Amino acid sequence: MSASTRTSHGAQRRARFTPFLLALLLVGLAAAAAWQVTAIPESMIQMAVGPVLVPGVVVGMLVVLALAYGWSAWRGHQVDDSQIEDHEPLPGGDRRLLFLLGGGVLFMALVQALGFIIPAALCGMGVARAFDAPVIGRSAWRSALICLGIAAFFWFVLAFLLGVGLGPAFSWSWTDLAANAVAA
Repeated sequence: MSASTRTSHGAQRRARFTPFLLALLLVGLAAAAAWQVTAIPESMIQMAVGPVLVPGVVVGMLVVLALAYGWSAWRGHQVDDSQIEDHEPLPGGDRRLLFLLGGGVLFMALVQALGFIIPAALCGMGVARAFDAPVIGRSAWRSALICLGIAAFFWFVLAFLLGVGLGPAFSWSWTDLAANAVAA
């Protein structure tokens, strides 16, 4: 067996094994999340739905997806293409990561000043740019409207329907400051 054949078989073996390790990591994350859900205290007021329901459903879905991914990886249906010799990651990985993380940092920095929807839409634009969606030019309007729609939908469902404390949809803190300055 030649060295290139051994290397090729090693790369293929790693390409099949890496997704299984990811599945094990996801199962571990799901186990930690399930443990944290059990630590949520019960509500002292009578409610039809307790504070454990939504996190419990999310963790349950994470467990199901992690196990399904693990089963698929065990059977060899999930392959890490970046480990195969002829394949390489997409170009601009550092730039993609910066857009992804920058969107999250931008959300955290602006959510107090602007409310939930606009910072969440900007965060979505960062994520979209990380996956090559246009955020500059004529096509940017489509990306912006989609991100605004998704952010508004999540705020409506979580804050308005479920009562999760996300803060106001829109907040213009500088207008409050100006009104207070005029009143003084």
